Amino acid sequence: MPRTTRLSSSLLRAAAVTGVAALTLTACGSGSGSGSSSSGSGDVKVGLITKTDTNPFFVKMKEGAEKAAKADGVQLMTAAGKFDGDNAGQVTAIENMVAAGVKGILITPSDSKAIVPAVQKARAKGVLVIALDTPTEPQSAVDALFATDNLHAGELIGEYAKAAMKGRTAKMATLDLAPGVSVGVQRHNGFLKGFGATDKDIACAQDTGGDQAKGQTAMENCLQKDPDINLVYTINEPAALGAYTALKAKGREKDVLIVSVDGGCTGTQAVKDGKIAATSQQYPLKMAVEGVKAVVTYAKNGKKASGYTDTGVNLVTDKAQAGVTSKDTAFGLQNCWG
Repeated sequence: MPRTTRLSSSLLRAAAVTGVAALTLTACGSGSGSGSSSSGSGDVKVGLITKTDTNPFFVKMKEGAEKAAKADGVQLMTAAGKFDGDNAGQVTAIENMVAAGVKGILITPSDSKAIVPAVQKARAKGVLVIALDTPTEPQSAVDALFATDNLHAGELIGEYAKAAMKGRTAKMATLDLAPGVSVGVQRHNGFLKGFGATDKDIACAQDTGGDQAKGQTAMENCLQKDPDINLVYTINEPAALGAYTALKAKGREKDVLIVSVDGGCTGTQAVKDGKIAATSQQYPLKMAVEGVKAVVTYAKNGKKASGYTDTGVNLVTDKAQAGVTSKDTAFGLQNCWG
């Protein structure tokens, strides 16, 4: 799920005011709210900072970190912002975790650039910092990145769409994220690459913020612009379900191919139900598990994780196409999140 947003100056000012309250940490045991300490009682402390604690993607990520921490006998400290974009709160969380003596911090940056100074300070004090899901800008600001290859995720559904269209001329709509956001750009470009198209081939392009209601509005706008659209790429499954609602209202849900990215449980069920033709599934739990293991390794022998680790993606569909590798929705529902 696209989870990277640009911050307006007003949001930044609000974040600065609410940052400390948004991400407080407690000592041990389970907690509620936007910050807590989770399972594990070992001497090694690992920090996990997500953008929010309500997004199902991050809920699954936290679940993975908790399981890994328990298995490795380490203490997990967690924090999350009150809203997607709470950079000031993430900065405060980093500072609190460093003061608490964490050996490593796993973070999904809300602002890939603004978080860098805080990350650099933590690394200067010997803390291993690993980005999960969303890279920092530059990526080298952290020790390592564990994330989906979003370009590849887009390519998979582009290849699938090309095969599923079976030679029909595509009138395509792209329901994207927002201008300049890396996750959205990579998925969009990957889709076009996989389909063998360019931006010039798009009949209608709209931004949705990955939101279902905005996805519906975007699809309505596209149908007004070109009623003959027969292929829809969406940045994520909420946007895809919004598009499906708009198409169904026009009686077009059976003759328009919708493809997407994410692999959440609701979206995967929508693939099974025939609302979405295919989706590229990513694995937040694996990101967190691998991140915790990397911190434990660092704590044991000083070996730091580095570079980019691809945590995998699979095309999920019940309508397989020749020449395109895919998994069915039984697999997808066993491995979904949310």
